[in-house]
Amino acid sequence: MTDLLSRHDVLLADLDGTLYRGRGAVPGAVEAVGDAKKRGVRTVYVTNNASRRPSDVAAHLAELGFPASDGDVVTSSQAAAAMLAQQLPAGARVLVVGTDALAAEVTRVGLSVTERADDAVAVVQGHSPDTGWRLLAEASVALRAGAVWVACNLDSTLPTERGLLPGNGAMVSVLRVATGRGPQVAGKPAPELLHRAVERTGAQAALMVGDRLDSDVEGGRAAGLPTLLVMTGVSDAAELLAAPGPLRPDYVGADMGALTRAPEELAPGARPGWDVTVNGQGELTLTAAGGTDPLDALRTLCAAHWAAGGGTVRVTADGGDAARALQALGLDAPDVASDTVGGADMTARAPGEARADTGIDNAGARR
Repeated sequence: MTDLLSRHDVLLADLDGTLYRGRGAVPGAVEAVGDAKKRGVRTVYVTNNASRRPSDVAAHLAELGFPASDGDVVTSSQAAAAMLAQQLPAGARVLVVGTDALAAEVTRVGLSVTERADDAVAVVQGHSPDTGWRLLAEASVALRAGAVWVACNLDSTLPTERGLLPGNGAMVSVLRVATGRGPQVAGKPAPELLHRAVERTGAQAALMVGDRLDSDVEGGRAAGLPTLLVMTGVSDAAELLAAPGPLRPDYVGADMGALTRAPEELAPGARPGWDVTVNGQGELTLTAAGGTDPLDALRTLCAAHWAAGGGTVRVTADGGDAARALQALGLDAPDVASDTVGGADMTARAPGEARADTGIDNAGARR
């Protein structure tokens, strides 16, 4: 079968929003990863979340039904520790702003952990729900004294079953403001994490799969990898349409089931059954010409808009079928109740803001 999966030997899969949301697996994700394994394609789980040990991540994945062992998990805490080890002598003391799991990775590479700014030659920062003012203040003192600073990731939000909560990037911003400095970054969108995953597996044709444009897609592209955006997590149709060049994926799918579709069906581009008219800079009209799949409409919109220069965009619908597609994608204007649905202003939604479920599957059917 000539599908997307057949082009790759390793899947580098994001976790939160891609494979699971909170405590539950994303529908179809377990089956997709299991089928990939049966076809000889290994999945390596790459996560920006540095709060858990790789063994804990693997156990959670296995509990949900994913084929996962400790060696299949690559975390930003591992990448951050490796970055520190490349810059510091053995035994150097590191102030850890994060969990015990992050501290364990620091000691595993031959460095030591301290709680005192006066002793620290470096600060490493990862997500922890228990990070408080006193620890941030200690890190601030160390950074002002010139300590090396490595952040596991800059994700501003963390997807949970309760919605988006503050992520490590939000806490990094506290130290940015307090010190006037910026950190080195180990996790996505920096390429270090994905480079480590590729090296570990010896992959010749890896595919990065994720739900966020500003970490998964940007990180995959920075690492020189093709990328698949799945619409099950943070980034939505509006954010995708307005995405700048470095954040544009090679493929767009509803979920992990997209791996069994032909690559040309998933790539942004003109799709049968949909027409897009560019009315001017940032003004598009969508017309249905027999199309039924809202994601095909989105792929067509992206291609037309990006070719016209990209940026902020407003989309209107010509006819009821096009209006329904825009509604499924969340691109409709809630105050317009007619066949012409306008006012889908891409700047109205903050970057990374939670998306609504489009209610569509990879075949374009309503769920």
